[in-house]
Amino acid sequence: MSDRWAADLVLVGGSVQTMDAVRRTASAVAVLGGRIVAVGPDREVAELAGPRTRRIDLAGRTVLPGFQDAHVHPSMAGIGLLRCPLHDLPRTLEAYQQAIRRYAVANPDIPWVLGDGWYMEAFPGGTPRREDLDAVVPDRPAFFINRDAHGAWANSRALAVAGITRATPDPVHGRIERDADGEPTGTLHEGAMEAVKRILPPVTLEDRVKGIGLAQAYLQRLGITAWQDAWVTPDDLAAYRLAAERGLLTARVVASLWWERERGGEQIDEMIERRRTGTLGRLRASTVKIMQDGVAENGSAAMLEPYLDGHGHATANRGVSFVDPELLKAHVTRLDAEGFQVHVHALGDRAVREALDAIEAARRANGPSDHRHHLAHLQVVDPADVARFRPLGVTATIQPYWACNDPQMVELTRPFLPPERYLLQYPFRSLRRTGAVLAGGSDWTVSTPNVLEEVEVAVNRVSPEDRTAEPLLPEQALDLPDALAAFTIGSAYVNHLDAVTGTVEVGKLADLVVLDRDVLARDAGPIGDARVVLTLLEGVPVHEDAALEGR
Repeated sequence: MSDRWAADLVLVGGSVQTMDAVRRTASAVAVLGGRIVAVGPDREVAELAGPRTRRIDLAGRTVLPGFQDAHVHPSMAGIGLLRCPLHDLPRTLEAYQQAIRRYAVANPDIPWVLGDGWYMEAFPGGTPRREDLDAVVPDRPAFFINRDAHGAWANSRALAVAGITRATPDPVHGRIERDADGEPTGTLHEGAMEAVKRILPPVTLEDRVKGIGLAQAYLQRLGITAWQDAWVTPDDLAAYRLAAERGLLTARVVASLWWERERGGEQIDEMIERRRTGTLGRLRASTVKIMQDGVAENGSAAMLEPYLDGHGHATANRGVSFVDPELLKAHVTRLDAEGFQVHVHALGDRAVREALDAIEAARRANGPSDHRHHLAHLQVVDPADVARFRPLGVTATIQPYWACNDPQMVELTRPFLPPERYLLQYPFRSLRRTGAVLAGGSDWTVSTPNVLEEVEVAVNRVSPEDRTAEPLLPEQALDLPDALAAFTIGSAYVNHLDAVTGTVEVGKLADLVVLDRDVLARDAGPIGDARVVLTLLEGVPVHEDAALEGR
């Protein structure tokens, strides 16, 4: 073939899972000018190669559309990577103390010792104590947010500087963990963290840009080519825009503008302006994120039925609706009318119902739209609400990695949910069966952004960390193609990128991922053990493993 018309890149000899509407497969793909120009058998596609074409023999490896994460926190994670991250450590107090001590010793001049990523299961009752942090950081305030960002661990210095004492009342949307005599123990839940957050050293714009770069590289090593950042403040958006201006943003990013729940509808005009100024190149500030409730582990997820006390007795606690349901209807209706996609954190069944009611109100007021509103987390969903997603055009954004009997589920969730509500957790198959679009998200840094491990849990309802555990409600498992679709075409749909990405089809952008094996082969082993060896963005490698071509 004439070099003038030759492909830039040809991948042959693989298992190409197109993820198109009929789930076609192929063995080869050709790329020219950043787009896919051929998908088919080796012989036909190989004919598009010329003298300068890069030809990669896949040797049976899997090719998929580039993964997309519909609910992730790279701007937040990037700052964590610049500090003292605890996410990947053994989940023990000793491991956390060792890492924090090393970091504090290595950084003697920083005024605060900061980090994130601790797991509640590492501490009795899920609540760490200030004395344990004092033991490794006695000379400066120290403050560590937990992996789900709904609580924090503070040492005595941090509590003192923030003015948190036994006389400090709990804020409206938070709780200070206390001893029997009322003394703060060192754990701050939800809004109680704000007293410390307000006095932390400011994060510079350059730090934010650097952090986004670190997070982007991490995600691209895992095959992720696009994402929706689920918590974007004005400062975060400024950093994303600067990264885009400098040509550093090599992923496709949808910025979910953070809804300040202490404020009201007056912030919508500000968001309209941020959408205008925050959309550049691969960056779009087209979504608003509303957190409607908290998490089940600390009793702040909004439930229809009360939590139990751990001994089978009902309490008075049904969790917290952070936005009044009637105000939520008004806000979502206005946002919908202004053309925003609305992204709602809805973990408990009451929060799910309130969010669906708000979107239904917007539909009645404004008529149908293609905004593709979505609800994230969906830990407990009442059966009456499962069937509402499809008619309302609401996407179910799932975090599959949580749908297993890990210690957090067994020790901090199961004892506190009524048995009949426990059976309603993570209803992936029920949502799929009723026609809901499923999008996949990790909520990183809350849990791993490794799509392959998330897919394994979606399929098996068992954690890759303990594959011998009892599956969690296995009747709600997805099959492998549907689980992969959630992280490809499903997330591309919710990101409004499905016209150009999300499937391996001629004419679409060559955002592709290559895995180290044929994950659909009978002898492939657990899919969570597979690795990404090549990530392409418009046909250009943004991650390439030496193992790809045996180097």
